[in-house]
Amino acid sequence: MRFSAWKAELLYKVEKASFVSQPMTAPTKSPPILSNFLVPCVHPKSLKFLKSSSIHHVVNFPKIRIHHAPVCCTKLTQWEPSPVTYAPTDDAAGSFLKKSSNIFETLNSDDTTEAPIANSEEHVDTKNQQLGQFQFLKWPLWLLGPSLLLTTGMVPTLWLPLSSIFLGPNIASLLSLIGLDCIFNIGATLFLLMADACSRPKDMVQSSNSKPPLGYKLWNMIASVTGLVFPLMMLLGSQKGALQPQLPFISFAVLLGPYLLLLSVQILTEMLTWHWESPVWLATPVVYEAYRVLQLMRGLKLGAELSVPAWMMHMIRGLVCWWILILGVQLMRVAWFAGFTARARQQLSSASADS
Repeated sequence: MRFSAWKAELLYKVEKASFVSQPMTAPTKSPPILSNFLVPCVHPKSLKFLKSSSIHHVVNFPKIRIHHAPVCCTKLTQWEPSPVTYAPTDDAAGSFLKKSSNIFETLNSDDTTEAPIANSEEHVDTKNQQLGQFQFLKWPLWLLGPSLLLTTGMVPTLWLPLSSIFLGPNIASLLSLIGLDCIFNIGATLFLLMADACSRPKDMVQSSNSKPPLGYKLWNMIASVTGLVFPLMMLLGSQKGALQPQLPFISFAVLLGPYLLLLSVQILTEMLTWHWESPVWLATPVVYEAYRVLQLMRGLKLGAELSVPAWMMHMIRGLVCWWILILGVQLMRVAWFAGFTARARQQLSSASADS
């Protein structure tokens, strides 16, 4: 019993000495070198003769070296950023950041801003020169258009003798009067085309569409349809015998035939200007209505020579008053549109000044 206690105490001391001699490392790692420790070797035959002072045989274990192999890993951890490489694609001549100590020297703000401004100024100057030359070509139209309107409309009616045109209530007189009005219609068409060319904006790139208001269209259509339907109703009443004395159809055609034809041409011209959104939609009725008053005054002279009934003369006078009223409304429309344009320009200039 005494020997077993001594043996247990000896083993405890050996284990304690070996534990103290080991360095403090992580529990997952093993030390590279195992320390030497003594183990007593006791012969069992002489156990009873041994004492505490007996000699112990020592077994010396060799040192075992553990070589740690290097671990090579190319996969980076998730918190480690990947290396960034940059290769310029447009550097064909090898001039990217060449001989430059500052990276921002490649972008010079003066060069990038002044070059487009200079190019835009040159473009604006050349464009203004072209627009100036184009506007110079438009200046003769301001005199040529009204002169053409005066020549085709007023001169034949005022200076041409009526006896050379009107030969009596027949087809020849009707065709002569229609031809006279067709000459005016040609001049009015050319005048409107010149007015359209002059009313276009200086900058042809800008939109030049001009839409008349819906109320203006309705008023013009009502006025034109009224001036077209009323004479036809009077003719129908005369043919049915409701109006006495009865007026022959050829006399009615000579007096109001050119009037009805030119009124139909005016309606067609106005509808075309509305469809094309031409800026001359405001001047078209004024041109035709001014000539219509002169046309109806010519009809009054012819009615006196033909000795037409009194109701026919009253109807022509009523048409003259009607178209003068409509012409006055059209002139007020022109004044309203001029004021509207002035207000729009003032609001646009104030808005641009504020911005």
